[in-house]
Amino acid sequence: MEQIDVVTKDVKNFSLPPHMEDYETHRKTFHWDKIKKDLEWFSDGKINAAHNAVDRHVNNHRKNKVALIYESTSGQVEKYTYLDLKNQSNKFANVLKKLGVVKGDRVFLFLPRIPAVYFSFLGALKIGAIASTLFSAFGPEALVDRLGNSGAKLVITTPELKPKIDQIKDKLPSLTYIVVVGKNIETSGNVPITVDYHEEMKLASKSFEVEHMDPEDLSFMLYTSGTTGKSKGVVHCHLASIQQYYTSKLIHDLHDEDVYWCTADHGWVTGISYGIIGPLTNGATVVLYEGRFDPETWYSAIEKHEITLWYTAPTAIRMLMKAGDELPKKYNFSTLRHIYSVGEPLNPEAIRWGIKVFGLAFHDTWWQTETGSMLIVNYPSMPIKLGSMGKPFPGIHAAIVDDNGNELGAEIEGNLAIKKGWPSMMRGLWKDEERYKKLFKGDWYITGDRAKKDADGYFWYIGRADDVIKTSGERVGPFEVESVLVEHPAIAEAGVIGKPDPVRGEIIKAFIALRAGFNPSPDLEENIKKFVKEKLAAHAYPREISFVDSLPKTRSGKIMRRLLKAKELGLPLGDTSTLEE
Repeated sequence: MEQIDVVTKDVKNFSLPPHMEDYETHRKTFHWDKIKKDLEWFSDGKINAAHNAVDRHVNNHRKNKVALIYESTSGQVEKYTYLDLKNQSNKFANVLKKLGVVKGDRVFLFLPRIPAVYFSFLGALKIGAIASTLFSAFGPEALVDRLGNSGAKLVITTPELKPKIDQIKDKLPSLTYIVVVGKNIETSGNVPITVDYHEEMKLASKSFEVEHMDPEDLSFMLYTSGTTGKSKGVVHCHLASIQQYYTSKLIHDLHDEDVYWCTADHGWVTGISYGIIGPLTNGATVVLYEGRFDPETWYSAIEKHEITLWYTAPTAIRMLMKAGDELPKKYNFSTLRHIYSVGEPLNPEAIRWGIKVFGLAFHDTWWQTETGSMLIVNYPSMPIKLGSMGKPFPGIHAAIVDDNGNELGAEIEGNLAIKKGWPSMMRGLWKDEERYKKLFKGDWYITGDRAKKDADGYFWYIGRADDVIKTSGERVGPFEVESVLVEHPAIAEAGVIGKPDPVRGEIIKAFIALRAGFNPSPDLEENIKKFVKEKLAAHAYPREISFVDSLPKTRSGKIMRRLLKAKELGLPLGDTSTLEE
């Protein structure tokens, strides 16, 4: 594959000019107060994220525009207009009101990717409740941690998933209602009371007076896994929708004619910020695909729904690469305008592959559950330095700082930090103020990532602070080793850790999944080591290699290096609730 290091523009030419044509000009003139005017505020100076995502569009030309295209696992397609979304979310808000849910109550979604996710999430925001989403693959322990810690009052789920909640309901004293989406629901008057979603929705009114929320009122919460201990509940406010709206507009470059597909599950922050709030607030048409990952059905979905903007994860991209270059030739991707990646750093090889197959470069985006929206990204109007994180979004002050919070110069590794005060910044950790305060050093939010910034202002990811390997006095970021490894023709995926060594402090160990047609052998192992030495550095090659069938990943696609390390060293596994099935 051609060794491209910088992409100056996408190969395709488009008639739609980007919303941000010149990054530097936009950055110099930017202020969040200007963006607030793009959204609709109530006369009392308050706001509601769901009102801006759906209801305001019903009062303009988007009333009968398709807001949601849903494709089920069986291939059945349903379409919902903005008016439909307003009516359905109003109905669910009325269901919640009837059940006694009030502002500030926690409402959890334990659902597969079905339209009820949108109706219930938006309905919860409309009534002023704090919405939260759960991966449908969560087991009882993960559910107890989240539903128990949050004091959830209501859970909406399906008949297939409800037994998991039934197992633990005695441990959830705050849980009052279980709303079940499905057929032939057996209701129950015992607490928690079982409610038939469809029956209640039939009876509910389409009219609802949306709750006026203070910008700082909480809108949604998400639990993120820690290396050790219990997961933490990250909380966000209604004001965050301003940044989710504007980052969608400038980075994803959403226009009225776009059909947008974010492949992330709603149990992950991307599925909320950029599967629901961001694109809908821009008035986009959003695709919701229920099925599991499969190269042919994914390619078919792009062609069938004439998707123009596609946001996915590096793991999915690598799995598509693994399926080969012949399969995509069967499909028409002419509607695609921009493609994006999120979840973990994107290897340069994946960007080169995107150019080869789609005629488009994947634009990598960096952010976290804690940041609420994209912060450092590669923009459609800006050259991509392959392997870089890109540049900070206008209005975001990012820097590399030392352990005392002092800014460092170009090409110096340090802590990636963000100056406090952006609209979508987390507003706390649920019931854990002490842990929240430890995430900051003065005015800086310390992200936990190690990175550096080059002379052109591009940021470069090195690794999580606890992932960086120190071998023979040299610091090596696992990502740079993994990026070289996946350039090897035999390797589909790679995960790298530091393994304690009495001589070198640590050695680099690689866990490698091979492409079809390749088998482990001593000769291949030596070939891989030589390949990395020549491509990267003599000290940065893996001294040990284990060939594996697959790597442990979260459902959002991140390789769980800490799990590789824990298993290798016989250490406790920590929180594994977000581990991919």
